[in-house]
Amino acid sequence: MTTVRLLREADVRAALPMAACIEAVESALVAYSSGEAELPSVIHLDVPEARGEIHVKAGHIHGAPAYAVKVASGFYAADPPAIDGLVVVFDAATGAPVAFLLDGGYVTDTRTGAAGGVAARWLAPEHATVVGVVGTGIQARRQVEALRCVRDVTEVRVWGRDADRASAAASDIGGVIAPTVREAVDAADVVITCTASTEPLVRAEWIAPGTHITAVGSDGAGKQELDPELLRRADVLVVDSLDQCWRLGELQHALDVADRAVELGTVCAGTSPGRTSSTQLTVCDLTGVGVQDVAAANAVLANAGDSGELLSV
Repeated sequence: MTTVRLLREADVRAALPMAACIEAVESALVAYSSGEAELPSVIHLDVPEARGEIHVKAGHIHGAPAYAVKVASGFYAADPPAIDGLVVVFDAATGAPVAFLLDGGYVTDTRTGAAGGVAARWLAPEHATVVGVVGTGIQARRQVEALRCVRDVTEVRVWGRDADRASAAASDIGGVIAPTVREAVDAADVVITCTASTEPLVRAEWIAPGTHITAVGSDGAGKQELDPELLRRADVLVVDSLDQCWRLGELQHALDVADRAVELGTVCAGTSPGRTSSTQLTVCDLTGVGVQDVAAANAVLANAGDSGELLSV
């Protein structure tokens, strides 16, 4: 018999505040880019009749007490979209399962937001206060939450195709509705894109020098939120994973500048330059890597105390 801890969504939320997740994800990205992590290819499964997409990610950070396998799903035919997930955590010394995180997608949402927080810490203007958010889903909320951990945000503008969802998102994050994408990003210090778009939403001519862009939505072949010219104009072009972004991220639409892209982990480690002046345009293309889930899962177990239920399996 093996004893496994079952942590439900409330337990995971309590054990994984955004600030702690940002620290864990930054360390994980450094490990990944320095070759100190194991990360197999992502498995994608589609359920087209329900507009469902499932991602299976796994990873191990060398020296971490646990490795993890995560199944995250989004079913977009539902209203609102049904987002769910499960993380299975294993002892890195024996391979025995130690925890099931029935997190309802919270780990995915939070570690994705945390990666945006890491990107902003290293790439956003030091005195960034104005944020333009393109998208109204959970990442509109999580990305702004993470950004507020590293910058003093005073103004948030939200654009979305659905007025009711835009209103709800703006209310949740203390922002205002922007009637158009252009008005959302105009003169913003930070632009966050977090949609499921398959065509460019943000045009290069709308973005001023000195802006930082975090692009989150493109995590699959054909997805796209940014005018490729933005990647070409970027003074600093950063990705979470060169391999993944080449295939799945915004970078897939601007492969002619792929040789200029550097991984976020190398920027955090100081081996690649981040922002060095207030006038630089910086772009960070985030597709999500499995080490983020591993880092988040380890943080949950470290902070959970006696929470959850013990199961004999």
